[in-house]
Amino acid sequence: MSGTPTAASRRHPSASLTGLLRKRGPGPFGTGAEPNRWLVLVVLCVSLLLVAVDATVLHVAVPAVTEDLRPSGMELLWIVDIYPLVCASLLILFGTLGDRVGRRRVLLMGYALFGIASAVAALADNAQVLIAARALLGVGGAMIMPATLSILRQVFPDRRERALAIGLWSAVAAVGAAAGPLLGGFLLEHFWWGSVFLVNIPLMLVSLPVGRLLLPESTGDRDGPWDVVGALMAAAGLFGLVLGVKRLGGGETVLGPLTLLPLIGGAALLVAFVRRQRGRARPLVDLKMFARPAFSTSVGCIVLAMLALVGLELIAAQYLQLVLGLTPLETGLRLLPLTIAAMAAGLLGARMLQRFGPRTMVSLGFVLTAIAVLMLTPMGAGDNTGLLLAGFLLLGFGLETTLFGAYESMLSEAPQDQAGGAAAIGETSYQLGAGIGIALLGSVMNAAYAPGVSSVPGVAPGARAAAGHSLGEAYEVSDRIGGPTGDALRHAARTSFVHGLHVTLLVSAGLLLLGAVAALRLPRVMMADAADVTRGTGAGAGVKGADVPLPRGAAEGRASAVASRPA
Repeated sequence: MSGTPTAASRRHPSASLTGLLRKRGPGPFGTGAEPNRWLVLVVLCVSLLLVAVDATVLHVAVPAVTEDLRPSGMELLWIVDIYPLVCASLLILFGTLGDRVGRRRVLLMGYALFGIASAVAALADNAQVLIAARALLGVGGAMIMPATLSILRQVFPDRRERALAIGLWSAVAAVGAAAGPLLGGFLLEHFWWGSVFLVNIPLMLVSLPVGRLLLPESTGDRDGPWDVVGALMAAAGLFGLVLGVKRLGGGETVLGPLTLLPLIGGAALLVAFVRRQRGRARPLVDLKMFARPAFSTSVGCIVLAMLALVGLELIAAQYLQLVLGLTPLETGLRLLPLTIAAMAAGLLGARMLQRFGPRTMVSLGFVLTAIAVLMLTPMGAGDNTGLLLAGFLLLGFGLETTLFGAYESMLSEAPQDQAGGAAAIGETSYQLGAGIGIALLGSVMNAAYAPGVSSVPGVAPGARAAAGHSLGEAYEVSDRIGGPTGDALRHAARTSFVHGLHVTLLVSAGLLLLGAVAALRLPRVMMADAADVTRGTGAGAGVKGADVPLPRGAAEGRASAVASRPA
């Protein structure tokens, strides 16, 4: 059985502060001596907030980093992309390691590494050091992210309470994702770009002792050895695959050796990993979970949603600053409505899921997001505040609705003793979708942007090639040239960027509609483990793995009432 308590958690509850935070006897959230799951949820949400902020805080600092460190176009891509790349590569390794050695232990180690890497990133004096520090942050994030979800799965066995917990968890993720640009903008208004990393350090200093006191330790099935070779194969395979995709996004040809070899090598390692897992009596990851339509479809929906979101967010931040001329702080404030809408969707998620079911909820979220993306296509060189506000509000609500339904369905389909592996798969799909999204939409953007810049007369071939890399570089080249030619180059670059933005939005809308169709494979109604239903009626433990529809009306009982309150 998963959730094996450590020796520390078996001590008498009155022996420590942790014991004071445990329930003894019947209460509103369960019976017996167990951790107060809602306090645990608070700690997990703080962990997620930290990782989510760091994933986006650098977006508004990209122009400042470019001006100070002078990275090449490829180095700039790596500064932004190395964090999700490394994080996605190592999630399965650390997620399954947590199942073996303890999820809380891995989480606390991630806290410590995250703090150290943040200090290195803040003090980086060249692009190479910053890339290395961001890579270390990715390692720390890979330790933290699956641990939060697997512990959440552990302390909320009832699906209706778990739906409410995931709603709060996802609302915090939305806060972090949009608080990143806002916080980064505020810090850049008053300090240098390295300050966006320093904010992690005091949070880590608080999270380490609080997490050690409040979080319960748990493990999964410890029978048999941990498949170290399989974990390394998965990490190397994912790294190679995403590396190849990112090089394609940077404008490299598919036949280039540094692009083709990582793609082939990564795919080959992942195929070998799958074959290895199928041949083992106790696999690192139970691939039979993918035979369940709800699980595999949920994973695919997470990839598609993140693919559309992260690439658009990065491009939108550049549009607001470089085309509209907003400051970093003003850019963060413009993106704030997206966060507010996502928070609302997360808090309403549990009630929507029970009312509409996973299929309708996820499909509707994709459709709403596609409509929001199409609404934003009239964006031009002039500021249209009302259009941006409406588009970002609908975008945030639609995407959070999609991600909530997909995450809840995926986590509920996973066996409890595979919580770490399932959480790692979900977070891998999240990070993989984000990384591929930046590469794919970035390549679409570059393909639509570069031709318009190359046609400006009077610009030397070398300067024209540099201007074709990005809008920021085009501005630098135009300032060096000066005069009418420089002004013409700046105008052409801005016009080409807006054109590329429109093309990218249309591609994103197509991907989102594809996700809406894929979500039709999800269950029509929300299901619950038989054990959850019998536990709610006092009948004892149910049949493991059996699914029954959630009862409606008075039979929903205590858990349904709790889940419906915040909505």
